[in-house]
Amino acid sequence: MGTIHTPSQSPMSWIESTFLKVTTSPTLSIVIQERTPVVVLAVERYLAQNCAGNDRSRTGSAPDFCYDLTLSDGVYKEKWHLAPSLNFLVQKNIIKCSTEVTITQCSYVYDEKRVGWGFVCIEELECGGEVLEPKMVHFRQKEQAKKPEVPLLGGGRYYLSLWNNEDPYGDVWLQSKPPDEQLSLNAFKIVSLSDLEITWKNRAKYPPLLVRILHKSRLRYFGKPNRKSDVPYQAYFEVADHSGMMSMVLWNSMCPEWFQSLRIGTVLLLQKYVVKSTYTSRTLPAPRDPRMKIFTTIELGLNSQNPSAIIHIIPEKEVKAEWNLPEVKYHFITRSELNSLPHNHSCDVIGLVTFVGRAERQKKKDDGEDFWLYRWVHAIDGTSEEPFELELFATSQPDIFDNIHPMSYLVCTQMRVIRDSATNTSARPYLTTSNESEMFITGFHRGQPYARDAKVKRFIQWTKTQKEAELLEKCAIGGHYHYPPLPDAFSQYCKDSRVETVLTTFAEMKKEIGELHYREHKRIAVQGIIAAIRYISNDNADAKKGVTGLEDIEIGESVGSPSLLSGERHEGEVRWGHNKRDHLALSSLHSWQEHQNSSKRRKSQHDSETQQLNPVLLNEWSLDEESIEPDPGFIQPDEQRITETSGEREVYQGIWESELWSQVKHNLMEHLRYSVVLSESIARQFDYTHKEFLMQQYNIQPAKYVPKNYQSKKTVQEFKAANCSGHYILTILDINQRVAIDVAYLPVFCSDSNQVVDNGQTQDDTMLPSDTLDQTKSNCMQRLLHTFPGKNVKSIHDLNRLHLICILDICHLGNDHVEIGLNKIYNPAEEADAANQHP
Repeated sequence: MGTIHTPSQSPMSWIESTFLKVTTSPTLSIVIQERTPVVVLAVERYLAQNCAGNDRSRTGSAPDFCYDLTLSDGVYKEKWHLAPSLNFLVQKNIIKCSTEVTITQCSYVYDEKRVGWGFVCIEELECGGEVLEPKMVHFRQKEQAKKPEVPLLGGGRYYLSLWNNEDPYGDVWLQSKPPDEQLSLNAFKIVSLSDLEITWKNRAKYPPLLVRILHKSRLRYFGKPNRKSDVPYQAYFEVADHSGMMSMVLWNSMCPEWFQSLRIGTVLLLQKYVVKSTYTSRTLPAPRDPRMKIFTTIELGLNSQNPSAIIHIIPEKEVKAEWNLPEVKYHFITRSELNSLPHNHSCDVIGLVTFVGRAERQKKKDDGEDFWLYRWVHAIDGTSEEPFELELFATSQPDIFDNIHPMSYLVCTQMRVIRDSATNTSARPYLTTSNESEMFITGFHRGQPYARDAKVKRFIQWTKTQKEAELLEKCAIGGHYHYPPLPDAFSQYCKDSRVETVLTTFAEMKKEIGELHYREHKRIAVQGIIAAIRYISNDNADAKKGVTGLEDIEIGESVGSPSLLSGERHEGEVRWGHNKRDHLALSSLHSWQEHQNSSKRRKSQHDSETQQLNPVLLNEWSLDEESIEPDPGFIQPDEQRITETSGEREVYQGIWESELWSQVKHNLMEHLRYSVVLSESIARQFDYTHKEFLMQQYNIQPAKYVPKNYQSKKTVQEFKAANCSGHYILTILDINQRVAIDVAYLPVFCSDSNQVVDNGQTQDDTMLPSDTLDQTKSNCMQRLLHTFPGKNVKSIHDLNRLHLICILDICHLGNDHVEIGLNKIYNPAEEADAANQHP
């Protein structure tokens, strides 16, 4: 890869000419004068094994991961390494596939431990807009075109999934292994699991095992920069024969080779496995057959060497009844049964999806770069007016996780019931995934063992009685959604948080916002005073502005979070340097519209729409078997304020300011503004014709560019908001009255009645059809007042100078866009009074 190539007979490309210049430079480093944009076709992540010492991140510490970018100049494509000091551009989703970048400085790096191996390292670049349809070209270097693709640095053999560690990624992961059609078991002397448990210590070699897979865990990645391992993966399976069930562990390089092929229900013949004492700290799936014996003292290990395990997949048609292998069993529940189930109960569910939230991420450790990937989903089964509320973490099934959409049939196995009715009277039980959960959607059900379950058959019969148009009316996708509701008391919130310090200062909050990664969700608690409230109609704030736009607010001229504090801007783009300590914007004040404008000229226009499909497909099953009153002083229909922002108009209605705010707003040290509600924050009514487009809007950013298989002339703002016609912006003043922050109050979609829930509690009189803006504002105001604490806040004016604890949900939506939404408000003084009255 490091060999300097002579110019080819094809037209000289920018990539080729730059490669020749940097490799022939005396310093192996050049500043590029030609401003030639290239398109990012892929952003790929891998463990910083041997590359940690080469460079540092912006924080000065060695990075956990490195990134390679595949670039195209329209003639060739080539993979270049991103300097770790620029890692944050990926972590903030500024650099992503289809992004146009202009590289201004690069160097060439030789690997001193490998002969003829080197690569180009990007040290400075300028970020542009998006190119929707990049030209498809070939790799300039044949070495980079080889499969499977390998990282440029560190000698690794694989790439990681870009946004989490659980999902398989890349060509190294084989999709399927064929069954052994010609295998005869007559030549094998099979041992049972019960005999193995008794005799394993006395055996030098272990006889073959014949087992069926009953449970499967998600992948576990245990790679660390300072730990040498070629493919540090692990996956657990629970396998069984006639004598009982035992754990089986797939190790290291066996995972890419076999993980995709070993499915629940598959029958295996195992040879050259190892037997070890069980790792006791791991989780175990809940058994579905209470009569089955479970062997907990030992587990089976399948390794690629010492010894090299042999796995045979037995075709299902060759499985004989005399083998007495147990069948896969399930424990499906209906929604009507959920309310009576205890906390942590394990179950399986099937339902028709009515709501799919956006994909978000949660840090595993505060000081790490590893994230859980998850989303919220609602599904109905016809047994209750309420839906299943499902918290779905990635289960190493990215092709399913990314394609969950309304009107699909969803099966989730090994789910756990979560309920907390003792401390939260408004909470309904919900379900969350376990380590052994799996998900299946329409298109993946054929041949699955659960298709024969009686409750699954009843669900299918129920769907045949439903009208598609009526179901679609209940469906929505995307938007701000967080569940479960927070506890009624702040003291209980502190216990649930399980951290030493619950409260965050405004200065700490600003820092935490700046350190957020793409789609990272975090919850913080701050002490403050509600100083001002204003209502914004979605028709004005969202449909006209889209995801950008500046807010010209009369209250408070101080700006405490400037955009791109030290970034250099050139020709409508942003320059990020290897030797600079650039900072990402901390507020929505900066608009990336100028970037988008340049790219829109290059975007192709699509003139046709996708043909509407019938979402209720049954044929894949055929092979198996058939309150508070609004404050009248707040609503002021005649009072409007129109502001001009970047040539656009926003209408704010019903503005309320406290007396305190009018006194301090012009003397603030900082005013952090996060009041622009982005399109990703609003749930949209689902349109099956535009299914692929809507899924793409709310899925996580893909690592590689893939030509779109759909056409849509619509923008996401053109789809009707599913939850409400407007929202409130609150200005929260810190208790020292020096810093303020603007946050949004965002109603949350509830799919059972197409209404809105506030902190998990449905409001019977909210979101009724209304032809007047006053009624819409009144409904929204009722929901807002419901969020306020205790019985002392009956009117909005009762908030003046009242010290409160505000629970805020923050989420990084890419680029410099951060959503901050009010979740709950506590009144510590009222809780203290209640405690004194009831010692």
